[in-house]
Amino acid sequence: MNITYPHVIENCIGEKIIFHRVQPEPDGDRVLVQNFVQPGIGPVMHTHWLQDECLTVLEGRIGYQVLGQPKQYAGPGDTVLFERGTPHRFWNAGDDVLHCEGWIKPANTIVFFLSAIYAAQNKSGTAEPERFDGAYLMQRYASEYDLPEIPGFVKKAIIPATYQLGKLLGKYEHMQDAPDPIRA
Repeated sequence: MNITYPHVIENCIGEKIIFHRVQPEPDGDRVLVQNFVQPGIGPVMHTHWLQDECLTVLEGRIGYQVLGQPKQYAGPGDTVLFERGTPHRFWNAGDDVLHCEGWIKPANTIVFFLSAIYAAQNKSGTAEPERFDGAYLMQRYASEYDLPEIPGFVKKAIIPATYQLGKLLGKYEHMQDAPDPIRA
């Protein structure tokens, strides 16, 4: 997938990300981002197995949580770091748009993955991605990303079956330029 920067994505539930550029570094490229999140909105609990994510609040109030820990909050000037392998979520905990800047390192497939997730949400018109696209992304990129609150049976049986059905039905032609997943 050929991406030009800045690369802007928006979903139908009120999240916007601007990927400004990929900054080469000796220990892995860093993608520089800005996000804008509507009140009460934010990604579900998720894990990046291979990447660190850092957000600094510019405007608004961020709520965030690491799986199994209490909710926390931060405001303008505060920085939140989610280390690789840590299940986490964040949301706009204020009444105005949350605006953050930050980075994800190493960049790996994150720009494609989030772009595809947002497109699948826009296709379904809800926070839940369109089922076939969601199954494709969860299967193909399982070595990089996880949604820990999805029940094990769904991950081990329903998602793979949906993925296979999607292959049989030719649902993934629009994903033909998807980058190869990174293996740890």
